Amino acid sequence: MNRAEREAAVRRIMQESPPRVPPELYAEALRRGRRMLRRRVAARRLMWLLLCAAALAFAVWAVTARPWARPPSETTPPLPDW
Repeated sequence: MNRAEREAAVRRIMQESPPRVPPELYAEALRRGRRMLRRRVAARRLMWLLLCAAALAFAVWAVTARPWARPPSETTPPLPDW
């Protein structure tokens, strides 16, 4: 199929009237779209909840464990001149 034939085929397709869509298809698409939107919103809320819970758990751990503080010395320093 050369370029002229392809262009003619495209023109023929574009000049035809669009196919009729069954009326119940709109309701089904609308129902599925709403369901997808509800799932997406629920997933987003769950992710935010998990992120906040992780941040809170990290903050509680940091306050109790104090990872920034120097650990106590395991040995005593040497005593000079004894």
